[in-house]
Amino acid sequence: MRRPMTIGRLAKAAGVGVETIRYYQRRGLLDTPNKPLGGRRHYAEEMLSIIAFIRRAQYLGFSLEEIKSLLAISDGMSCSTGRGHAQAKYEELGERIRELTRMRRKLAAVVKRCDTNKRGAPCPFIQALNGHDP
Repeated sequence: MRRPMTIGRLAKAAGVGVETIRYYQRRGLLDTPNKPLGGRRHYAEEMLSIIAFIRRAQYLGFSLEEIKSLLAISDGMSCSTGRGHAQAKYEELGERIRELTRMRRKLAAVVKRCDTNKRGAPCPFIQALNGHDP
């Protein structure tokens, strides 16, 4: 095992900023090691895997609050609970995709109207934003 790391070394090894680690600590995702009198805090190498876990969960769309729950089952022994979290996020992302698709269709229609807009006429996009959607 390597020697414990300072927050700077931990941040560099994890590929995040020092402030990210401090933020995770404030949010209760990472423990804050005790600070020896007149010394520096030292972080165990295991913190690297916790930070990687957090980052992967964020990539999959989980909020930090949701990640707290995931960390509680990170030993992997509660598959049904893990599956429940995955299924819920899957469904949430499906709804977000449907909403984004609706938004994209509306924007495509407004862009098409802009392309055929007559010179000097009000901009269809701005008109739509003002609630004057023809």
